[in-house]
Amino acid sequence: MPKRELIHAEILALCKEGGELALDFKNELGLEFHFDYQFWYTKSLKAIESLAPDRYKEFRNYYEIDPKRKYINNETFVIQDFIKFTPTSQISDFNAKERVLVCFMNQLTILKSIETRIDSVIANIEGELYAELKDSELVAARQLVKINHRAAGALAGVVIEGHLQKVVVSHSIQVAKKNPTIADLNDPLKSAGVIDTHEWRKISFLADLRNLCSHKKDSEPTKEQVEELIQGADWLTKNIF
Repeated sequence: MPKRELIHAEILALCKEGGELALDFKNELGLEFHFDYQFWYTKSLKAIESLAPDRYKEFRNYYEIDPKRKYINNETFVIQDFIKFTPTSQISDFNAKERVLVCFMNQLTILKSIETRIDSVIANIEGELYAELKDSELVAARQLVKINHRAAGALAGVVIEGHLQKVVVSHSIQVAKKNPTIADLNDPLKSAGVIDTHEWRKISFLADLRNLCSHKKDSEPTKEQVEELIQGADWLTKNIF
């Protein structure tokens, strides 16, 4: 199962589990509420921290006792109070059980709301990992320049080709060839208006340098040409999306 679908399924399962737990608690069927809620809260808290860090503190506040709290009332009573002290159903002028349900339902609502964020969060994570990978490959290419110009240029060319393939996919552009070259990817991007003429020419020049490094020719690529190819790859991955 793809990662996105797996996370969606896990969130739905947590929402269902929490909803059933809240219903049992409301109907006084949840004899194991303290135990079951702790398991649910631990799993849900991790999901909130990963997918909705801006709601993390709010989610915790419905459970955790505020150490600065000076008194207990309907506004300050939280789920941890109920679990730690198991008070009678009536405390002062409010119903503890009803307050627990309000806190619990608010947590469920926050958990349910992050469903809409899953795709964007995963996309951001994938984007960050992709950027780190490309940066590390270009660092390796720069180091290879000292050893073998062709190998360094070939690695930079792989970065360029891989990035252009990613751009093509993100814009839903059809490419005829099964294993397209930089030129095969560059032209459709220009036709689709993703890149302008200046960018197209720059990528075409990089494609020529890549071919010089990847294919045996009479002349060897110079250090300056390889360094220009690496710089071009760095420019491409940070400006063409």
